[in-house]
Amino acid sequence: MARKKLMAANWKMYKTPDQTRAFFDKFLPLVAGHDRDEIVVCPPFVCLHAAVEASMGSQVFLGGQNLYWQKEGAFTGEISAEMLLAAGCTHVIIGHSERRQYFGETDDTVNLKLKAALESGLTPIVCVGEVLEERESGLTEDVLRRQCLRAFYAISAKKAALLVIAYEPVWAIGTGKTATPQLAAEAHLLIRGEAAKTFGDEFAENLRILYGGSVKPENVKALMAETEIDGALVGGASLDPTSFTTIVKY
Repeated sequence: MARKKLMAANWKMYKTPDQTRAFFDKFLPLVAGHDRDEIVVCPPFVCLHAAVEASMGSQVFLGGQNLYWQKEGAFTGEISAEMLLAAGCTHVIIGHSERRQYFGETDDTVNLKLKAALESGLTPIVCVGEVLEERESGLTEDVLRRQCLRAFYAISAKKAALLVIAYEPVWAIGTGKTATPQLAAEAHLLIRGEAAKTFGDEFAENLRILYGGSVKPENVKALMAETEIDGALVGGASLDPTSFTTIVKY
């Protein structure tokens, strides 16, 4: 059975609640009735309420851009899985390269966050990927293996049922560079192999692995033609409703 593609918008630190409403006003009519793919929008936390109201009754899911692994406590500025669920989220992004690069996210904190998301019933989109220096040094495979091994640590296949992975070649994010569809597919195949080692072949066969590295209307078709690529995690190109629609419908 073919894996259902997941097209996820990561808005990063863009849009106010009013801009969020305006986006959905334009976007929802454009994707009405589109059920071939799962569509997820991950706005900033302060826009979640507006996004929930604006997307009510549609087939578009909402996700958080991060979470903390504790249920509650004196953790100023953090947000829990339970809070995301209560706000109307079904998905959450974990370990995005920008979280790793700017905010001290590590493979070990990714593992803790993944466990918290799975325990709560959120669908986690776990990001892995190499930086330019690692790719140029021939370390891509080592980096991906390490990130997967640590992210999956002490998690059973049964617990991991909702897991989604996003491969982000960090050198392609916001740079305008894109991994060729073939390069991306090779990385996805390696990630699937690591999932098979941890969770078994059947799990790996059903695991959705998204591509996230400067996905645009111009390159999405070629990327999605690769059988190893099960959707996209889209940054800048998801901020415009027309652009994101073109990507979703490719």
